[in-house]
Amino acid sequence: TGPYTMMDWSFNEAYPDRRALTIALAHALRREVDALVEAGCKYVQIDEPAVSTRPDELEIAIEAMGICTEGLPQDVKTITHICYGDFAAIYPDMLRIPVDQFDLEMSNSELDMLGVFSESEFTKEIAFGVVDVHSHSLETVEDVKRRVRAALEVIPAERITLDPDCGLKTRTREETVEKLKVIVQAARELREEFARQPADA
Repeated sequence: TGPYTMMDWSFNEAYPDRRALTIALAHALRREVDALVEAGCKYVQIDEPAVSTRPDELEIAIEAMGICTEGLPQDVKTITHICYGDFAAIYPDMLRIPVDQFDLEMSNSELDMLGVFSESEFTKEIAFGVVDVHSHSLETVEDVKRRVRAALEVIPAERITLDPDCGLKTRTREETVEKLKVIVQAARELREEFARQPADA
C-alpha cells in the first residue's frame, strides 16, 4: 500500500497536516522498496487506491510516489494500482505519478475510462482489468477478447498487460482459477491472431 493511501486511511495524531504524514510514510516505504530491489525484485507495485477520491490532493500523491520510485535501477518496473473513483477528475494529471505502469479496474465499469483515454492519450503502460472481480459470473474468452480489442483502439498493444480488475479475494478459489484461465486463454488466442496478420495490417 502506498504512502498517500496509508495516510488517508489512518488517524493522524502526530503530524501537522496530511501532506506531512504522507511524506513521512513515503520515506519509510522507500526503505522497503530499496530492500526489495536489493533482494532482486524487478517489479515493485505500490498501490494507491485512495488517489482517485480526493482530486485536490493529487499533487501530494505524486510527490510521495516520487520519493518511493525516484532513482531506481532502469531494469526495475514500477506499478501502481488505483481503484474505482472519479478518474475523470484526475486524468490526465494522474499520468504524472512517477511509475511505469498503471493497474486499473476497467471491466466492472464497462470500459468507460476508454472514452476518457480517447480524449487525452494514455501515455503509460497499463495493466488492463479484463475480468470483474466483484461478479460471480465467469467471463468467456470472447468477452475478454472484446475488451482487449476495445483497449487496442486507444492504447498500443505493446503497452497493455492483461489482468483481473483487482485482487480476487472476493471470489472463491474455484472462481479465481477459472477467471485466470479465461485471461490466459484469451491472451494466447489474441497473440495467435496478431501473429497471423500481415506486417502492415
